[in-house]
Amino acid sequence: MKKTIETALGSITGLEFENHLEFRGIRYAEADRWEYPKITGKWDRTIDATEFGACSFQRRAFEKDEECNPFYHKEFRVGQEFEYSEDCQFLNIYTPKDKTNCPVLIYIHGGSFTGGSSNENHISGERYAQNGIVFVSINYRLNAFGFCAHSGLVKDGYAGNYGLFDQECAIFWVRDYISDFGGDPKKITLLGQSAGAMSVDILISDPRLEGLISGAIMMSGAGLQRFGARPMEIKSLDTFWDCIRETACVGSFEELKKVDPETLFYSWSSACKLDKLSMLKTMPVHDGRIITKTGFTRKSIPGIPILLGITATDMMPFILEGLIRQYSAEAAKNGSHCYVYSFERMLPGDRSGAWHSSDLLYAFGTLSKNWRPFEEVDHKISEAMISAITEFCRTSNPNCNELPNWACGVKNAMHFGNSFTTGDISRKAYLKSMFSKGGAEF
Repeated sequence: MKKTIETALGSITGLEFENHLEFRGIRYAEADRWEYPKITGKWDRTIDATEFGACSFQRRAFEKDEECNPFYHKEFRVGQEFEYSEDCQFLNIYTPKDKTNCPVLIYIHGGSFTGGSSNENHISGERYAQNGIVFVSINYRLNAFGFCAHSGLVKDGYAGNYGLFDQECAIFWVRDYISDFGGDPKKITLLGQSAGAMSVDILISDPRLEGLISGAIMMSGAGLQRFGARPMEIKSLDTFWDCIRETACVGSFEELKKVDPETLFYSWSSACKLDKLSMLKTMPVHDGRIITKTGFTRKSIPGIPILLGITATDMMPFILEGLIRQYSAEAAKNGSHCYVYSFERMLPGDRSGAWHSSDLLYAFGTLSKNWRPFEEVDHKISEAMISAITEFCRTSNPNCNELPNWACGVKNAMHFGNSFTTGDISRKAYLKSMFSKGGAEF
């Protein structure tokens, strides 16, 4: 059933379900290629928000997903069709019925800053809306469209991180308009996984967002740039992006702005195959506004509540485990209540274990949309994770009735497995799990 509501932007029609409302594909910003986004203004007509909006161009826009991303296609995207565009600044809202001033949870998807979208089968805000949380998921520009950084693009002293600026703009949009959808703009928690967790880590230190973020949840990605692969300087990337320009057979970046999306994508993809460090060169950089040399350091973690997680057979689990230890210790020094979890349920159906991103199925309550023969324990874990995240959004503390007492610090980590226990995360177990066959796209 459809439902129309009035907002400060105008009328909008979404979908009405038994316990919640959904508004899909809401435009939050506009931007030309390699330009910074501008937040949208009032609508001149009733907006139809019953279909999801386009996601950024990525590999699966030009090739069969089941062939180029077989593992995650099977886990997350079977039976789905997506629209792809550079014009992809859209968000989705899941909200409780007839409630106001609800805590807000904004989800930023992963995908190595090169792929992913906000409406894949494993992502849903339905359970949070049923729990009195307004859930928002966003699309943002990716790969060459969102993270190109070259001296030739510098304007007013800045360049790069266009995808990050999309994320920031979405948060500003939520701040300005979420109250019309039942949300409290003074109670916003960010949730991100993998590249999304890296994004959250950056955004909580974004000086332009100071005071807007109440809490942060980072799944499998906290600290990767803050402690490890530090953001690069724009000028150090000129050679890499010049290679892309030359592959596209154009003489300037103004010309590269005008080439068709497929040409740009495959020019970038070809350059990546020639450069062993290409992943680092399509990631957030020092742009001078969101990421500054002094503002994004190990010492600058803000004193807000933080929840960090890792899976037992994660991508680079031994490295992520070490980063979580560093992150938890530094956050505590800054007065942050930092909670840690380890997801250790070996998913039924194959021998991939607790692979990178597997905890998302549980955190979003979407086990029924997956092919695996889940058991009673899986649903129990899912209920506990949803309750913990709900409580974190409400109270800045993940303790809930479904779990034993959960204290701050890595030595008091919550272990989500065949049972719920607390204690230090196991370095030995994570080192052993580095040879698992789980997926690694996200």
